Amino acid sequence: MIEQINLLGGIITLAYFSAMIMIFVLRLLGKPDLGTKLGLAQTLVAIPLVGYLLYTAWQLDRPTLYFIQAGLFLAFLLAELLIDFIFKIDFRQVRLMVISYVTFFFAAAGGMIGVAGYAGAGWMIAAVILFLIMAVLAFVQRAVTGM
Repeated sequence: MIEQINLLGGIITLAYFSAMIMIFVLRLLGKPDLGTKLGLAQTLVAIPLVGYLLYTAWQLDRPTLYFIQAGLFLAFLLAELLIDFIFKIDFRQVRLMVISYVTFFFAAAGGMIGVAGYAGAGWMIAAVILFLIMAVLAFVQRAVTGM
């Protein structure tokens, strides 16, 4: 069971990073609506899966850091769902809000690298590479599109 849970953490991490890369590319290609739909789908899929990781973490006696990493990511996903998709708050033009959001995003996503690491070194290396690509694209697409 533990191997499957570890693998699930790796899959969630790589799938999330890959989807974010696609979202940023879609924005650069002038198709932000497709990116928004992909973002909603990935958020709705990731919330219960990360919740399951946290639930099983109690049974597997994971270290505190694991709870912080997965919990922070779950908190970000829930905030994303509320801010972008339920209440549709347009905050991306307010500098302080954007800085707070981006900091939260990178802290939450970065923590998932540790979760992916439980699946093995290859998963963690892949997560680091995708994270770096995602980070570069995040700032490039912000500079180009303002989103």
